[in-house]
Amino acid sequence: MHRRTLVRSVVAGALALTMSAAAGCSDDSADGDGGSGASLEKITYLTSFGTFGRDSYAYVALEKGYFKDAGFDVTINPGKGSGENIKSIVSGQAQFTPIDLTGGLIAAGGKDKTTGFTAVSAIQQRTMAAIIALDGNKINSPKDLEGKTISDAPGSVVRTLFPTYAKLANIDDTKVKFQNGQAQELIGQLASGRSQAIGQFVVGKPTVETVSKKKAVVLPYSDYLQDLYGNVLITSTKYAQDNPEKVKKFTEALLKGLADSIANPDEAGKITPKYVQTAKPEGVAAELTLMGPYVKSAAAGIPVGALDAERVARSIAILQGSGQIDPGLKPEQVINFDLTPKA
Repeated sequence: MHRRTLVRSVVAGALALTMSAAAGCSDDSADGDGGSGASLEKITYLTSFGTFGRDSYAYVALEKGYFKDAGFDVTINPGKGSGENIKSIVSGQAQFTPIDLTGGLIAAGGKDKTTGFTAVSAIQQRTMAAIIALDGNKINSPKDLEGKTISDAPGSVVRTLFPTYAKLANIDDTKVKFQNGQAQELIGQLASGRSQAIGQFVVGKPTVETVSKKKAVVLPYSDYLQDLYGNVLITSTKYAQDNPEKVKKFTEALLKGLADSIANPDEAGKITPKYVQTAKPEGVAAELTLMGPYVKSAAAGIPVGALDAERVARSIAILQGSGQIDPGLKPEQVINFDLTPKA
């Protein structure tokens, strides 16, 4: 993991990234102008997974008034991972949320054939999915996962994508056991020895090391799955069809918050505790610093949020080759390219 020196200097504050899963935020307190607020469209936004620092860009957009300027009164609630977040969008419980694109492709093209949602922007240009273990757990390479137990939330993209990762990393996935755990409890399970490894994003490394007081061993899926995008912003297919301009405005507002957070993670660290009591500025900044290279494409000139149809098609081919989705799925069945920033 790069930028190790910076991360180690701030991990002391990262424990509080395991924030209260009950936290919800509205922009009412950010603006005292109740008259203009009446004309704003009320929107429920879910974070990707709990309330970790990696999702703090939404609070930055809220604090800076980007949502209000775009015409929205936004409430931010903690998400539960790609599978559950998709259900919330399709059922109308929320209007926007980030999910891992791979999880979305598997939901749409796998056995369930889930419909009713569409992606409108990228958040990360590469998948941040990873397995994290601790030094001393005898896990130093993907092959070492055989015979071990991994804890992860049901429906998590790390868990869903594992068979594909295992195939490419030469792991016999029949020799790997998964057990259920809630998002906010996984790191504690690893630290206590109840799990030998957990499903996490690569940016979870500082929190793992703070809680466990041990060195973390990170196995990024992107080492073997380089074409896969990370999180993408989704909304319901109907909302996108009925309100294309509103979708564009919301996306622009969120991406402004994302760009600001990556450019100035310390500022985001100071903003987030205004909305999530247990957030620590140093911990938020640590996750955003690690997330920066995943948000910005290595290819020059690719804007934040862009999605490329050919690259998505290659991702679909990888998942079809591993047997996780059926033949026939097209990128446009999961992504509305008319609404996404152009690659």
